Amino acid sequence: MAKKAVVTGGAGFIGSHLVDALIARGDEVRVIDNYAAGKHEDRINKRAAYHEIDVCSTDEIQKVMEGADVVFHLAALPRVQFSIDHPMESAQTNIIGTISTLTAAHRAQVRRVVYSASGSAYGTQDRMPLSEDMTSNPANPYGLQKYVGELFSRMWATTYGIETVCLRYFNIYGSRIDPRGPYAMAIGAFLLARKEGRPLTIFGDGTITRDYTHVRDAVRANLLAADSPKVGKGEVINIGAGRNMTIRMLAEMIGGEITYATPRIEAHDSKADNTLAERLLGWEPTIKLEDGIAELKKEYGIA
Repeated sequence: MAKKAVVTGGAGFIGSHLVDALIARGDEVRVIDNYAAGKHEDRINKRAAYHEIDVCSTDEIQKVMEGADVVFHLAALPRVQFSIDHPMESAQTNIIGTISTLTAAHRAQVRRVVYSASGSAYGTQDRMPLSEDMTSNPANPYGLQKYVGELFSRMWATTYGIETVCLRYFNIYGSRIDPRGPYAMAIGAFLLARKEGRPLTIFGDGTITRDYTHVRDAVRANLLAADSPKVGKGEVINIGAGRNMTIRMLAEMIGGEITYATPRIEAHDSKADNTLAERLLGWEPTIKLEDGIAELKKEYGIA
């Protein structure tokens, strides 16, 4: 039976892939997006209904959510460095926008909200892999903002009775990733630099590690989280490949000259323990980084 789904941030990188997957399985999809990251034609699915609204506009987004079964909350200002440079603006979207989304979903009697959280909530930890029972220790405003969203998601489940679940993403990458601008993710920036014949710039000495997780795996986690009978009380679940790699190794995989710049304020290492995702969602990663990068290099014409 077809479901009605709302995707906040559905015109973004991850959100657009989720919209496509929902449409492909026959769902009726409504998208809420203010196009803060721009309006890209390759992120627009003509079979979905788009509503240009800021997620902080609670009454307006509630109207879009009426009759929906599930809300996938992906709308965010998602870059660590951006949150450092613009803490007020990022907090408005990432914290107030999340409260607004939860409130609107509750008022609209939506069954479940799937919140896109972030592995950056862990911050600096003494051991790897990172597991959900660790105390969060965010190293930057973005990590703190996304962690606060988890707390509100759990509170809305206990206080208002709406089902919620939080997916902590670990460095999602894949097709449609934005390679431009000062806040572009490393993989996108590296691919564009290689295509344009420029050096690949690493911030720091290249030894920091990240757990790169393919967007198709992240989308599948969202679909599973929307329906799993084992979640709904604000559970926090890692969505990561369970394998980390240094930023220098990533740059070498993409290829080209490498230069170094001043390090940014961020945790040095990251690696997900994805045991809980398998137990609660039946999820495990399926795409290896080498295969995902090879696919992107072919897309960029640099294979």
